[in-house]
Amino acid sequence: MTQSYTTELTIEQYELLSTLLPPETATGRPRTVNMMLVSQGILYVLASGCAWRLMPTEYPAYSTVYYYFRKWRNDGSWKQMHDRLVAWVRVAEDRNASPSVGSVDSQTVATAVMVSDTVGYDAGKKLKGRKRFTLVDTLGLLLMVKVVAANVPEREGAKQLLSDMKQEDDRVPRLTRIWFDGGFSGPDFLHWVMDTCHWIVDVVLRPNGSKGFVLLPKRWTVERTYGWLHWCRRLNVDYERLPASAEAFIHIAMIRLMLRRLA
Repeated sequence: MTQSYTTELTIEQYELLSTLLPPETATGRPRTVNMMLVSQGILYVLASGCAWRLMPTEYPAYSTVYYYFRKWRNDGSWKQMHDRLVAWVRVAEDRNASPSVGSVDSQTVATAVMVSDTVGYDAGKKLKGRKRFTLVDTLGLLLMVKVVAANVPEREGAKQLLSDMKQEDDRVPRLTRIWFDGGFSGPDFLHWVMDTCHWIVDVVLRPNGSKGFVLLPKRWTVERTYGWLHWCRRLNVDYERLPASAEAFIHIAMIRLMLRRLA
């Protein structure tokens, strides 16, 4: 590299990431590309928001960088790397590797004009795009994310998110309580969470008579997580053709944040 970008990982951060990268396949040609530069290129696209074709020439060919992004998206490697780092960060913060409490919220973002798959209109936010449902722990670390069309109701999107989380019970065996805001309240939904997922539900309501944004106790961590995601321009507008790519970029954004905490 002849030029340094602020998106790049330090040597220590990449050494930590390299222990999580998927190994070479047993068949086919051996890797000849520098995997550190591939990782740097993906982070550059994430943080700068540029198109793949506009990557700096210091990185490998954009087609090569995109190949690894797509490959690790399809085989779930980004999520696996992310989940390992969540446990490591929690231990580094003197917490149990498995959280006992989580917080659920949603965020609607506009989609680019060329995106047509899984797109809807959020009448409440008056925005056409997609909705991100997230479950985070008390440190604000991501436990699960689900990207759906923006017209999916809050309770329905939360059901999809929590159903995915319930399938990974072995990853969060201590999870027993979930915090929601008033937008998710409703006896049918709350009973579904308790009866199907077997988690205790706490609804944190806004103070009576309050207007505009209010920092809710206990649930402010999930709002901070959305703030972290806004550091990455690629996430401020959803440019991805597939929701799976949007979820992968969210995992990569959190991977970048957690590597900075650990090294």
